[in-house]
Amino acid sequence: MRIGFGYDVHRFAEGRELWLGGVKIPHHLGLLGHSDADVLIHAICDALLGAAALGDIGFHFPDTSTEYKGIESTVLLTKTMNLITTSGYYVENIDSTIAIQTPKIAPYIPEMRKVLSGILNIQVNQVSIKATTTEKLGFEGREEGVSAYAVVLLGNITS
Repeated sequence: MRIGFGYDVHRFAEGRELWLGGVKIPHHLGLLGHSDADVLIHAICDALLGAAALGDIGFHFPDTSTEYKGIESTVLLTKTMNLITTSGYYVENIDSTIAIQTPKIAPYIPEMRKVLSGILNIQVNQVSIKATTTEKLGFEGREEGVSAYAVVLLGNITS
């Protein structure tokens, strides 16, 4: 078994769409980034790569590359999973938290779990997503941006 931890943060910006866990969330602001800035998927990618000791999301998908400009983070997660399975691992489970003051995202979590489990080739009950406000503290509480944390457990295919 291998454990990985991931973290990501993006600031809110006008003229952008808000994507979390591969789901478009209706909101007047989106997240600013080289890709679609899906903080949850980015945190999960980092957790997966970390668990397999394969570096981080910036190493594999640099924000200086035009190839990844505007890319959907679901594509990055698919590419990350290819690296994980090629390295001989599979996903046991994911536990994640999104820190966001507004909008409220609880209604969208079931769809996020479905999208992510499909890409990761695991059951929905192997993907946990929680949402929390920061009680109006910090940049999330001031509604300046969103952060996400993820912990991943990988199993070895050969075990």
